Amino acid sequence: MATKLYVGGLPYSTTSEDLRALFEQVGAVQSANVITDRMTGKSRGFGFVEMGTEEEAKAAISQLNGKNLDERTITVNEARPQAPRDGGGGFGGGRGFGGGGHRPGGRPRPRW
Repeated sequence: MATKLYVGGLPYSTTSEDLRALFEQVGAVQSANVITDRMTGKSRGFGFVEMGTEEEAKAAISQLNGKNLDERTITVNEARPQAPRDGGGGFGGGRGFGGGGHRPGGRPRPRW
């Protein structure tokens, strides 16, 4: 079973292919993905790697955590499950349209 690893502190020039090549030095890589900003497409400085087995994942953590990569020290540890999201804005998405019953001038909104 594949084990997902978090990789932080990556140089912003690192690509998913670079990340895969680095971890393939330790063991079989199922997938490697550098996270990018949706608007700019630039790296956010972290990514995720799925190793083939738990033993390979542990070896990757012990060999690569704290390693210097292009003058940046990377962090490698087991990824935690993603926290559930509330769904964002819109109707009932956690933010709603509330906002009290007052107008901008401080006067109460009329109740018709």
